[in-house]
Amino acid sequence: MAKYLVIVESPTKVKTIGKFLGSNYKVMASQGHVRDLPKSSLGIDVDKDFEPHYITIRGKGDILASLRKEVSKAEKIYLATDPDREGEAISWHLIAALKLEGKHVYRITFNEITKNAVKDSLKNAREIDMNLVDAQQARRCLDRVVGYRISPVLWVKVKRGLSAGRVQSVALRIVCDREQEISDFIPEEYWTIDATLGVKGSKKTISAKYVEGEGKTLKDKAEVDKLLKELKGKNMEIAEVKHGERTRKMPLPFTTSTLQQEASKALNFSTQKTMRVAQQLYEGVDVKGQGTVGLISYLRTDSTRISDEAETMVHDYIKSNYGDKYIADETVIPKSNKKIQDAHEAIRPTDVELTPVKIKEDLTRDQFKLYQLIWKRFVASRMAPALYDTVSVKFVCAGHKFSASSSKLSFDGFMSVYVDADEVKEENNSLLSGITQDTKVIVDELHPTQHFTQPAPHYTEASLVHAMEELGVGRPSTYATTITTILARRYIVKEGKNIFVTELGDTVNKIMKDAFPQIVDVDFTANMETLLDGVEEGNVKWKTIIKNFYPDLDEAVNKAEEEIEKVEIRDELSGENCELCGKPMYIKYGPHGRFQACSGFPECRFTKPYYEKIDVACPKCGKDVVIKATRKGRRYYGCIDNPNCDFMVWQRPAGKNCPRCGKAMLIKGNKLVCMDAECGYTENKPEEK
Repeated sequence: MAKYLVIVESPTKVKTIGKFLGSNYKVMASQGHVRDLPKSSLGIDVDKDFEPHYITIRGKGDILASLRKEVSKAEKIYLATDPDREGEAISWHLIAALKLEGKHVYRITFNEITKNAVKDSLKNAREIDMNLVDAQQARRCLDRVVGYRISPVLWVKVKRGLSAGRVQSVALRIVCDREQEISDFIPEEYWTIDATLGVKGSKKTISAKYVEGEGKTLKDKAEVDKLLKELKGKNMEIAEVKHGERTRKMPLPFTTSTLQQEASKALNFSTQKTMRVAQQLYEGVDVKGQGTVGLISYLRTDSTRISDEAETMVHDYIKSNYGDKYIADETVIPKSNKKIQDAHEAIRPTDVELTPVKIKEDLTRDQFKLYQLIWKRFVASRMAPALYDTVSVKFVCAGHKFSASSSKLSFDGFMSVYVDADEVKEENNSLLSGITQDTKVIVDELHPTQHFTQPAPHYTEASLVHAMEELGVGRPSTYATTITTILARRYIVKEGKNIFVTELGDTVNKIMKDAFPQIVDVDFTANMETLLDGVEEGNVKWKTIIKNFYPDLDEAVNKAEEEIEKVEIRDELSGENCELCGKPMYIKYGPHGRFQACSGFPECRFTKPYYEKIDVACPKCGKDVVIKATRKGRRYYGCIDNPNCDFMVWQRPAGKNCPRCGKAMLIKGNKLVCMDAECGYTENKPEEK
């Protein structure tokens, strides 16, 4: 019979950890939180020192009963929840829920789920860290009072189902401020001039750019015409040739934020999907011949530090697979003024010898993609910099300066393993390497081009995470949840990768800015995160934060309830008319998603489903192809005229027919594939503009 009980959060961890421990240990899962504040009330006694009232989460009774049964038999109980504030709080709640006071209870943590890490954690068992617990309590209670006091104001003034939040409302404001910046932007005209230069004795040409004077730009066509007139018929002379070497430093290993950003750019993963798949890799995957293996270190971190053991492991791997010259002499030090908790290592593989290719068959497609990204980034972070040979040439024509440059990779270094998703291609004026100051060049052609300045781009999930991190809003564990929440509330929508604010989101943001300016103030929210860090460090009492914050919130809520005028949200027109009365149809939001309803309600109660069009015509009947879902929620693409037309495919149609058999082409990764497997025709997917 097992003498020791280990309680983890996830059933997957039970399998992974269980194989490392002997028959004396029994591993069980709490399946997440077991206690929380009640949903039906504030759950915080404002009049009694802001004491939180925790209750057992509905549905956890059977799990707790099973755990209590094993607790009664165990000599020692080890609480092995995640190694962060939330994990510490879950362990603390387990002590209360399982009535473990007076028993031999120990807290253990590990940054990675490997045999050595788990065994070491048992040797270094400790008591619950109440500073971590209190930091989580402070965060939970702050979020609760903000959400439960402000959200009802939105229900009364706008419509039910809306919510406000301490972090989500600030994230919404960040997006709204960017939208306003784009809306207010006035483009300014400017011009550039490119010169195509011929070299005597060569058929190749050089592309040079006009170098504007200090603080001077070519603002309009008149200035360009004047300059072209001065250049006409004049000789181009070489003023300076410089040869040099440029170093491109290796990247840092991933933090939570940078992983979410790079996975978005390179893999088109949402922040939520990135965290879900990373959690699977952390908790453990069945690897042939090894059983369940935790493949990456803990996924919620803002640190780029790695352990000495991991440093030695990757150093040996690079040496044996690439050679000594590929080993970095020193590591990159991150440049940042923001406070880093540094509680965990960077996100890295637990065993660098488990290369992505070696375990590809054991992983799902998404797991393989993300693991490969993490593995490559980690190995690259400990490799030598890439080196480029550079050439820059300055030209003079009629007193005006032009320049050209080129670079050639001389040593690939870390780039033999990893290149960023947004890597800019190097300029390649191959002819420049042979240029000297005596070389004769001829002006073949001058190309003036008109441009207009562009506003800041719309946020994507990746750039929004970056902005939140830079501004100090939220923490690594909250970015994905925050963005998912404001998407679910329909405050923002995604079109492609870009994020746009809805009318509803804009209205909620305006109410929040007018009535609760402190809540949506970026600096205030960032300062609150610093205070929460202070609780974790033992420098601030957690209830002090709530006591100082609540009176101002209470006053603002009472004032808002009196002063805010009711706002009317106009429903979005669907572009279709009612089939019964002919009036316009609106897109409404119900418990199961979007649907269309007649604007003549309540006189006309006609409704019908709303399907998202993908701008592709049905190859069978020519009507629209739309996104649909099966009863179990699996997405597919079908004709809007179903059941009259039975066209249906699982992959997204490309909007073109197979040149071989005439059937529809489907998008699969970077290929277009004929839907008829017997035909087998494929071609490369055109690059998206």
